[in-house]
Amino acid sequence: MSDWHIPDDLRERYLEGRLEPALAMSVDAHLGRCAGCRAAVPYDEDWLEASWARLETELITPRPGLAERLLRHQGVPDHLARLLTATPTLSRAWLAAVVAVLAFAVLAARAQADLLPAFLVVAPTLPLAGIALAYGPRVDPAHELVAATPMSGPRLLLTRATAVLAVAVVLAGLASPLLPAPPGLSAAWLLPALAAAAGCLALSNRLPVPVAALAVGGVWLAVVGAGGLAAGWPAVFGPAPQIAYGAAALLLTYRFHKVSTR
Repeated sequence: MSDWHIPDDLRERYLEGRLEPALAMSVDAHLGRCAGCRAAVPYDEDWLEASWARLETELITPRPGLAERLLRHQGVPDHLARLLTATPTLSRAWLAAVVAVLAFAVLAARAQADLLPAFLVVAPTLPLAGIALAYGPRVDPAHELVAATPMSGPRLLLTRATAVLAVAVVLAGLASPLLPAPPGLSAAWLLPALAAAAGCLALSNRLPVPVAALAVGGVWLAVVGAGGLAAGWPAVFGPAPQIAYGAAALLLTYRFHKVSTR
């Protein structure tokens, strides 16, 4: 260990900011390991405390965003609001992609009424895409940190999936009145979307979430596509199928909750 200390003239030039960058960095490094030289550097205690307080505010407890403040205003607990707004899927890129897909489907249906089923088929898959990217070590930069908290696992997946589903449903709901169809038919995507999301959650107990979402989405597209072409679109979006979708959503949600709480 060296007995060298910063000379007075060098310290004065350092404090006045007149040192070359390389020499200033050397002084910084020495101050970091020499308590005696640090003690010789004057500082304002109030200023130092205020500086640390600003750092803590910006880095440790960042200011909540607009979405987080809205959730808190609606009575959502602070920790839950932070988790919801930190959901990777709920980003501007994902929201823009959902709006673009819905806009394309609506424009296609308005240009040609025969393409209305395209909207009804696409809308239930949007929450699946969001859920697939809402949870897991490969998509969530903070997954390792969150995994060590009581909110990890199925509870966090269900919380984020609910948020993604709510946003997708609201956006699709806003697009539905623009369709050239009666209100009942325009909303025929809602129960299938709930059933698909519940199926994804139930399957996630056995498969990774992205794989579960892909499997459910593939089955949905195959079944609806085959059923619609073979028996007509009322056969997959009519009253009887809607009852089946609603029952499936309830049963699959109950199944996910039961398995997750074991």
